[in-house]
Amino acid sequence: MIQYIDGKQVRNMFVSGANNLKNHKDLVDKLNVFPVPDGDTGTNMSLTISCAIKELNKVEKDDIGQLGKALSKGSLMGARGNSGVILSQIIRGIAQSIDGKEILTSMDIAKALKNGSDIAYKAVIKPVEGTILTVVRESSEYALKAAVLEEDIIEFMKLLVKEANNSLNRTPELLHALKEAGVVDSGGKGLVLVYEGMLKSLEGQFVESQEVQTSETSAVQVENKISTEDIKFQYCTEFILETDKISDIQMRDKMLKYGDSLVVVGDDGIIKVHVHTNTPGDVLQEALAFGQLLTIKIENMKLQHENKVIQDAKESEVEEQAVSEEPKEFGFIATSMGEGLAKIFKDFGVDHIIEGGQTMNPSTEDFMNAIDKMNANNIIILPNNSNIIMAANQAKDLSDKNIIVIPTKNVSQAFAALVNFDADLTLEENEANMLDALSTVKNGQVTYAVRNTVINDVEVKEGNIIGLGEGKLLSAGDDIDEITTQLVESLVDEDSAIITLFYGEDIQEEQAEALRESLEEKFEDIDIELYYGGQPIYYYLVSVE
Repeated sequence: MIQYIDGKQVRNMFVSGANNLKNHKDLVDKLNVFPVPDGDTGTNMSLTISCAIKELNKVEKDDIGQLGKALSKGSLMGARGNSGVILSQIIRGIAQSIDGKEILTSMDIAKALKNGSDIAYKAVIKPVEGTILTVVRESSEYALKAAVLEEDIIEFMKLLVKEANNSLNRTPELLHALKEAGVVDSGGKGLVLVYEGMLKSLEGQFVESQEVQTSETSAVQVENKISTEDIKFQYCTEFILETDKISDIQMRDKMLKYGDSLVVVGDDGIIKVHVHTNTPGDVLQEALAFGQLLTIKIENMKLQHENKVIQDAKESEVEEQAVSEEPKEFGFIATSMGEGLAKIFKDFGVDHIIEGGQTMNPSTEDFMNAIDKMNANNIIILPNNSNIIMAANQAKDLSDKNIIVIPTKNVSQAFAALVNFDADLTLEENEANMLDALSTVKNGQVTYAVRNTVINDVEVKEGNIIGLGEGKLLSAGDDIDEITTQLVESLVDEDSAIITLFYGEDIQEEQAEALRESLEEKFEDIDIELYYGGQPIYYYLVSVE
C-alpha cells in the first residue's frame, strides 16, 4: 500500500505519462472529426509535454515544488494548438497546488487535478463540453470523492484512470460532431494516456519512450569567415530566476542597462530572462540578489557567428539592423504554410512569418521569439488557424509589448484583414476594422480523406477528394477540379464579387490555370484570381468575398 509519493516518484510519474502520450500520438492524431490528413492533436500535446519534461530534466533536486514549476514553465512556453495550450494550463494548475509540499497523498493529487481543471477552464473564453476540458473536470471531480475513500495511491489512480476513460467515452454524447464522425475527443484521449502512463509508473511498469533518437548533421563549406565586428553585445545570456522579491516588470527594468534583445517573462514566482550583454557576470549577480537561479546559459555569439552558414549570418544582420533602427509604428506577425502564401504575406507588408499551419502548429515560444524580433510600437498577430489562436494569445499575455491578436482562422480572413489595415489610424481603430473584415469573406479547402465516414449526410471513402467550406464537409468524389468547382458553387452567392484560389504544392500551374478558365466561364460576373500558395496537403484554398 502506498499512502504518499515523494518528489522522485512525482518526476517519474510525469515522465512516464509524457512517454505514454508520445508513444501513442499517432493514434490521437487519427481521432479527427474530419477525415482529413492533418490531425495534429496528438502531435501538439506530445510536443507540449515534451517541452515540460525538457524543463523538468534541468531540475537536479527532487523537490516537488521545483519540479512543478519546471513542468509549468516548460509546458507554457512549448504549448502548441488548443489542446496543447489547455494541457499547459492543466499542468500549471497542478503545479500551483503541489507547490510547497514534500509528499503527496491521494487527496493532494485529487486537489491538484481539480485546480488544473479550474485553471484550464478559465483559460478558454468559451469552454466546449465533450472535449479535454470535460475529461479533466469530470475525472478531477470524481478524484476528490475517491480520495476520501481510498488512501492507497495506486488504487486511487486506478479509479481515476477508469473514470477518465468513462468520461472520454461519453464525449460523443456531448459533442454531436464526434458522434457523427464515430470518434471520441482526441484531446481527452491524450489526457487519459498521460494518466495511464502515470499509473504504470506507480505500478513499477515505467513507460519508456519509443521515439528513435536521431541526429542529422550536414557539413556546409563556408568560403569566408563571417565578420563579427558589428556585434555590440557578445554574450547571449539566459537564466531562470526563482523569486518572491521582484516582479518580471521590475526585473525587466533592472536588465535594460546591461544590453539589448531583452526578453523577460514571469509566471508564479519564476522569471525567465534573455539578454545580449558584454557583462554576463554582472547580470547574474544582479539577479542573485532577488532569489536563486534555476538554470543558466551563456553563449559567445561571436564564436557562433563564425560557425554559422552565410544565410544565417544575413538574417542576423537584418535583425541587428532592425534593433538599431527607430521602431516602426505597426509590425505584423503571421503564420503561413507554403512558400507562395509566405510571399503574398510579405507583399502585404507582414514583417515576420512563422512557418506553420494546420499540419504543424507553432508554439507559444515560437510567437514569443517572433515578438522579440519585432521592432515596432504596436504588433498585430494573424494566427490564420483556429488551432493557433490560443497559443498566440498566450504569447500576448506573456509579453509586455503592445500586441493585438486578430483571430483569423484561415489565410482568406488574414488577407481581408490586411486589406482593411490603414497605417493612418490608431491601433484600436485598425483592430475594429480588421475584425469587421473577417465576416466579409467565405473560405474553403480541398484535400483528400484518410478514412471512411459519413458527415453532414456526405458519404466519404478513404482516398476521396473532399471539399470543406465554412467548417463543414460539403462534397466528396474522385476529381480535384470537380470537387473544387462544387465547393466554389456552394460558397458563392448573389453578393459575391471575387473568387480567389491558392493552389498547393501538389498542383501544377497548368492544371490550376485550366480550372480558373473553367470557373471564369461558369461565373462570368465574378473576378477569378489565382495564386501559387505552395501549401501541403490542401490542393486548393478557396476564398469568396
